[in-house]
Amino acid sequence: MDRALCIHGHFYQPPREDPWLGHILPEGSAAPSRHWNERICRESYAPMARARRLDGAGHILELLSCYEWMSFNVGPTLLSWMARSAPETYARILEADRKSLARLGHGNALAQVYHHVILPLASDLDKELEVAWAVADFTARFGRAPEGMWLAETAVDTPTLEVLAAAGIAFTILAPSQAEAVSDDGKAWRGVDAGSLDIRRPYTVLLPSGRPMAVFFYHGPLSQAVAFERLLADGEQFFRRLSGATGQGLLSLATDGETYGHHFTFGEMALAYVLDQARSGRDGITLTNYAAFLAADPPRRFVRIREASAWSCAHGVERWRSDCGCTTGGHPGYNQQWRAPLRKALNLLKTLLDAHFFAVGGPLFADARKALVAYGRVLAGSMTAEAFEAAHFAAKLPAAGRGVAWKLLSMQAWGLSSFASCAWFFDEISRLEPVNSLTFVCRAMELARGTGMADPEPEMTAILAEARSNDPEMGTGRDIWDNLVRPRRETPKSLVSQAMLHLTLEGRLPPSGESAEAVWPGVTVAVRLDDPEDGARPGTASIRYALETAVEAYAVRYRPAVTADPYDGCLSLVAPGGLEEGFCLRDVRLPVNKRQSLADAFARHNEETWFAATLSRAATARRLVTELQEAQHTLNLATLWLPLWPGLVWHDVFDLPLPEKNAALLRLFLLEAGRNSPVKAALEARLSDETARRLAEPDPDCRKLARLIQRAADLDLHPDWWPAQNALWERRPFAGPTAELAKALGFVV
Repeated sequence: MDRALCIHGHFYQPPREDPWLGHILPEGSAAPSRHWNERICRESYAPMARARRLDGAGHILELLSCYEWMSFNVGPTLLSWMARSAPETYARILEADRKSLARLGHGNALAQVYHHVILPLASDLDKELEVAWAVADFTARFGRAPEGMWLAETAVDTPTLEVLAAAGIAFTILAPSQAEAVSDDGKAWRGVDAGSLDIRRPYTVLLPSGRPMAVFFYHGPLSQAVAFERLLADGEQFFRRLSGATGQGLLSLATDGETYGHHFTFGEMALAYVLDQARSGRDGITLTNYAAFLAADPPRRFVRIREASAWSCAHGVERWRSDCGCTTGGHPGYNQQWRAPLRKALNLLKTLLDAHFFAVGGPLFADARKALVAYGRVLAGSMTAEAFEAAHFAAKLPAAGRGVAWKLLSMQAWGLSSFASCAWFFDEISRLEPVNSLTFVCRAMELARGTGMADPEPEMTAILAEARSNDPEMGTGRDIWDNLVRPRRETPKSLVSQAMLHLTLEGRLPPSGESAEAVWPGVTVAVRLDDPEDGARPGTASIRYALETAVEAYAVRYRPAVTADPYDGCLSLVAPGGLEEGFCLRDVRLPVNKRQSLADAFARHNEETWFAATLSRAATARRLVTELQEAQHTLNLATLWLPLWPGLVWHDVFDLPLPEKNAALLRLFLLEAGRNSPVKAALEARLSDETARRLAEPDPDCRKLARLIQRAADLDLHPDWWPAQNALWERRPFAGPTAELAKALGFVV
């Protein structure tokens, strides 16, 4: 296959979930989004699924799914979040793989090591788990076994390739600098470097086991140009560069998926242009993916890889264990001497966790190692907890033993999470990524202690004390542990407190004798309250973690705040053993991200109730607007009408029009009041969401929606019609009222 082109996108976010709640908490640096997954999804992952192709006048020709026409991998930690929080984008990614499979006989999607661990630095057990869990996750989501696997940072060594081959993986992708020598017959070798390596054909790595493993090498300069040389500023220029570089064999690029849209605004549109040109066969180019090319053109030559090497470190894999000089962060003068003790501390802990797992888990599982490997299917949702117990737990294991077994499995999962590569990638140990890594460590240690392991915290934090922050105020790794990590640890006290605060702030405190739940993906707190006694409401609270069998039950007495501050409320908990603890909610000392989560819950509930009330009052107010009088330019007492502006706009856009004389006066007010309204952006977001919702109905009134869009423009409102455009695209072909709406939304009709 000649003049073949394959553009690969590596889409990944590290595990960000709080390991107790299973929920991503607010990250201040991602504002105004709640956290970085949400922000990058809106800027990159979602636009990639519906990239706009425009004509010369800026009208939309097509919404192109880039995933359908490019090779890609999406990390399991990102896909699990997408499945819950961005289901439409998630569905488009799965659909893209199915369509490419039908077109090429091989799907575009590749698997990725589960937690983005640097595998050459991992133990044999962790290598096996990262690959096996990745295969289980991919198979559960895409409905087929993966043919290729993306290695975190393309970090590779021979043992890593052996694990991939043993798992049935046929190929991986490396940087050209990771090739050391090539051979035509596997006997006579000649040295190569990034400049002399022929990247246009796959190679075979001769593994000691004799298993086959193919390797593709991407085009380094062009891949770098996409990331750092503004190649995405012009789609035509991008295509010409690619076309000029194609020839006999396969030209492939490997890029961070976040480049398209997040790092480079509208980069997905340049990519969509290139993919459209290539799929049309311009310049004789054929779009393909790695697996399809491999099937048509198997390796004829052999390669020796540079052992323990990666695409983002010139020193092998030192970026993830030493102060090698490779860093990102933008702080001249910072050092990364903290990397070595952080790696040492985590390695120590994981060694202790592994020993504990097999010592305690040996009698609990039919085969402890096989059970741990198979646990990936439970995490992926392709195997129920009941089926897993039947297949892997020891026969007739009592309830207490089952509870310990599930805790041991969860302990290992959080222990593995702590090794995600981002913890070492940047320039400072007090950043979000290392702190998240240590938070996973904190949870793993808690589960270890809860299953009988001697407390490893003193030994581990002694090593962390050797890791010194570049910020003198942050101190050492042990100070960061004490000040940033340990406060994140959940207890029954903190969980029930957060549940009560959420229920209060969201207006969901249960009536007497009834229950309400505060639900996070990782844990549920159910609260039942009865009639007040001496100003306090007695009741019960129960805590249950996902994938764990035990339920912790407590008697409670809740005294709501008598002030406007919900933290002034008080609570007492009575543990099953009879020990009572009373406290004010303010004294629980929740960390900032959990307090911000509570603030966000209040903001969402408050906005909903405020808008509903405003709509109701505006419906009356709108009918009271009189006709326009001579020389009048706004409503009398206009400042007193300002709080009603969002509701008046909503009714003006969605409801039947007022008589013209009344409508003229109202329009003057709405235009003037909206110019500097602090709630204008929130109203525009509501208009966008409501339009998309109505378009998703079985039989939308497209003519009315077209008038709505024009009416919003008349009022100088400019919602982001992106969701509505997406919904309308599914109703092609455009005709009649649908065409009228399509034109209003910017499509070529």
